[in-house]
Amino acid sequence: MFRLLLTVGCRGPSGHRAMSNAVKGLLPVHDEFISRHIGPSEADQKVMLKELGFKHIEELINKTVPANIRLNRLLDIQPSKGEHELLNYLRKIADRNQAWRSYIGMGYYNCLVPHCILRNIFENPGWTTQYTPYQAEIAQGRLESLLNYQTMVADITGLDIANASLLDEGTAAAEAMSLCIRYVRRKKIYCSDKVHPQTIAVVKTRASAMGVRVIVTDFKDVDLSKKDHSGVLFQYPDTEGRIEDFATLVEQCHKGGGVAVCATDLLALTVLKPPGEFGVDVAVGTSQRFGVYLNYGGPHAGFFAVKDKFIRLVPGRMVGVTKDSAGNMAYRLALQTREQHIRRDKATSNICTAQALLANISAMYAVYHGAEGLINIATKVNNATRLLAAGVTGGGNQLQHDKFFDTIKVIPKSGVKMVKKRAEEKKINLRYFDDDTVGVSLDETIERQDLCDLLFVFECPTTVEELAESFDASSDAFFYGDKFKRNIDLLTHPVFKSYRSEARLVRYMKALENKDISLVHSMIPLGSCTMKLNSTTEMMPCSWPKLVQLHPFVPVEQAQGYQRLFKELEKDLCEITGYDKISFQPNSGAQGEYAGLMTIMSYLKNTGQEKRKVCLIPVSAHGTNPASAQMAGMQVQVINVTPSGDIDMDHLKEMLEKHKETVGCMMITYPSTNGIFEDSIREMCELVHHYGGQIYLDGANMNAQVGLCRPGDYGSDVSHINLHKTFCIPHGGGGPGMGPIGVKAHLAPFLPSHPIIDPLEGSTSRSFGVVSAAPWGSSAILPISWAYIQMMGPRGLKKATEVAILNANYMCHKLKDHYSILFYGNGRTVAHEFIIDVRDLKKTANIEAMDIAKRLQDYGFHAPTVSWPVTGSLMIEPTESEDKDELDRFCQAMINIRREIADIEKGISDPEMNPLKMSPHTQRVVCSSTWDRPYSREQAAFPADFVRPETKLWPNVGRIDDAYGDTNLVCTCPPLSSYVD
Repeated sequence: MFRLLLTVGCRGPSGHRAMSNAVKGLLPVHDEFISRHIGPSEADQKVMLKELGFKHIEELINKTVPANIRLNRLLDIQPSKGEHELLNYLRKIADRNQAWRSYIGMGYYNCLVPHCILRNIFENPGWTTQYTPYQAEIAQGRLESLLNYQTMVADITGLDIANASLLDEGTAAAEAMSLCIRYVRRKKIYCSDKVHPQTIAVVKTRASAMGVRVIVTDFKDVDLSKKDHSGVLFQYPDTEGRIEDFATLVEQCHKGGGVAVCATDLLALTVLKPPGEFGVDVAVGTSQRFGVYLNYGGPHAGFFAVKDKFIRLVPGRMVGVTKDSAGNMAYRLALQTREQHIRRDKATSNICTAQALLANISAMYAVYHGAEGLINIATKVNNATRLLAAGVTGGGNQLQHDKFFDTIKVIPKSGVKMVKKRAEEKKINLRYFDDDTVGVSLDETIERQDLCDLLFVFECPTTVEELAESFDASSDAFFYGDKFKRNIDLLTHPVFKSYRSEARLVRYMKALENKDISLVHSMIPLGSCTMKLNSTTEMMPCSWPKLVQLHPFVPVEQAQGYQRLFKELEKDLCEITGYDKISFQPNSGAQGEYAGLMTIMSYLKNTGQEKRKVCLIPVSAHGTNPASAQMAGMQVQVINVTPSGDIDMDHLKEMLEKHKETVGCMMITYPSTNGIFEDSIREMCELVHHYGGQIYLDGANMNAQVGLCRPGDYGSDVSHINLHKTFCIPHGGGGPGMGPIGVKAHLAPFLPSHPIIDPLEGSTSRSFGVVSAAPWGSSAILPISWAYIQMMGPRGLKKATEVAILNANYMCHKLKDHYSILFYGNGRTVAHEFIIDVRDLKKTANIEAMDIAKRLQDYGFHAPTVSWPVTGSLMIEPTESEDKDELDRFCQAMINIRREIADIEKGISDPEMNPLKMSPHTQRVVCSSTWDRPYSREQAAFPADFVRPETKLWPNVGRIDDAYGDTNLVCTCPPLSSYVD
């Protein structure tokens, strides 16, 4: 028996039997994930290393990563799991969540997600793995969908223009406050006390760093005639469900010179008078209830709509209509000069990723239902609320207000304790106010049995049937008669009327998808963006009911699965980064920067160092860095970079000495944005600490560090960790993302808190405040990163980093004889990305970086990062997920393009009418009956052996005319006559 036990093994701590080597040999794991995530085979890696002159990958790493920061051990995390084992394990964790029915409201509602949208967009890598649409010619599908979103928001709110989504309602309100301050230039905002509490918290936090006073009040007590305010913020319907007339408030705000901001609800506005009808300047909110699950708080798309006069102050991205080189209508991102990578600390916001994928889902939800369908849903919700209100009052309870859309506030006859007891019996979550009242918010999922159970909760003797028999469906009592009825049409554009059948809708979604390049087509080699594999196994849990049907404000006891997952992911991320504590609240990388800097500022303030407000930022830093520093109330001072791409240590020492009394922190990207591991990183950190500053390490390039070195070890105090990059959350065409921050122990007490559910478990007394509407940000996409780490294990994570560095050096080596490589590290290697310099080609052939970017589309590739961090350059990052064949194809495309440029230089090709200047080539142009260009159709469309008719991805439009689009700005769906067949 003893011998048998040794052979079979015994159960370990996890409950699984420890497998002997003999059994492992007979029963190997055949769904091991590591080799499926890492592109090059072991044999290919050897070939690549040999071409680089190395025998082993360790030699390359030793040449690349400074020895004085190397980890030199495996990460202390669980061994890798197979794909099916991982999913079985996660199901057990998810089963700890209790999906009660939640009628808590506060801007979060359950909804019925159309299955065709769920399957064809949310669960479809053709939509989830697209990059931000900076190369518009190969992004026309999602650009059209985002334009639908903007049109939907503008129509429903009754305003002129909307952007292509923000992170959530709370941050949208904070951005609106910033707009007020920039426009009016007074540092006082009045905010209604009936705005959602999480929104108030986010606004107050943002205001605190800007020196802005937020007066939370009942507007009955406010005198706006003093002209001392920049704006007012109110909720319509308000957080308690009440519908009020705000026309007078808006008028008074305008007379006082302020901007009127309305936080509102899109579904309510399909039947209620929209904010634009009573003079509102800015409308904000969330489109979550338009086809996006509760997701335990996110991801959801926030919306932001304004009057025309505020258009250049709008934060984030806007899609606009323009024309292409052939004069055909096309879409592109409009007014990009407002963005951080151009304006840096003077940008309208620090927003980098938004919520494009969720905005596309909400837009398609509106296309699916149309105006009639949305009005029917709104009517259903209101009818159910009116039925419930009648039953509640008929049962002896009282309502605090009688004008409502979907939310009532009840004074229970037997007290809150009795209501709570009966609600728990039915597994129902309600909102419990401090004044011993109860809030109930209904949504489109409400059915007869739900109403029966709610009537039971409030001890109502009347049945739903009895209430329905006496119900007057034609009554407009809750509208105040005609006063609150919507008087303007919505969603009148044909796109919201043309796809009623599922067949047509699915074809429409597929047609849009087919216009775009994503990772299902080819590599997306963008430097600093890490467009790596988003595996099916990682993505599957994102639509599991036990993970997506939780309201963010349910009692923590009902979310024990999530809490377990958070703890495991936090433990692993701390081990990977060397930090002591993680906050998951920031739901984008740029918001993580802001949260990290606010944590530093709070620490400095609480330790008597308030005067330390200077933030040192290298010239090569991400544009979000200075924008985030400005938003956090810091003063940006720029540090020079040497010709070799390193931070100029002499200039750093000079600036530290100059600001020795006021330096608060230095923001460093590591490896640098120039694609190199700087040997002086540890010295930099020590220098800044010596002068009393903190180190903020931008985590965008963590993909070159995992398993090799840890920021917390070599001197960093705080980082944001781009989970949507290094840890496999897909880019979604411009979001969602997650930017949790890791901090050393001394900063942990100052991390983000929350007014409803405390993510710090009580240690919030020194927190700087709140950055997101939900306590844990976009919780529902955290399982992606958790699954990646679990399936890769310590060896796989380290191997992924090594191969990312190998792939970059291999491509760099292949291209170095054809293009000038701008920067190398001290070992004459690059990190996980590299920059090629094409500035000289402007002189020799009149070819610019953008010409190469557009020509790559003809080869079936998305462009690298263009003209950043160095103007006239291309930054290339292959990631570890791309195999050798794909790397070779991309390199061959770049080499072919260089030969085409050489033909221009030699006078063989026309300097203006050549394949680069005329790129990209659409099918319409190539197949036209006329061809008057001095190069062949074949060279235009099939410029390499690997570009074949059966696999060709045609750019949908010719080269975009950006100047025309900004001069003739159109950011909603154009008339149907504008469409090109």
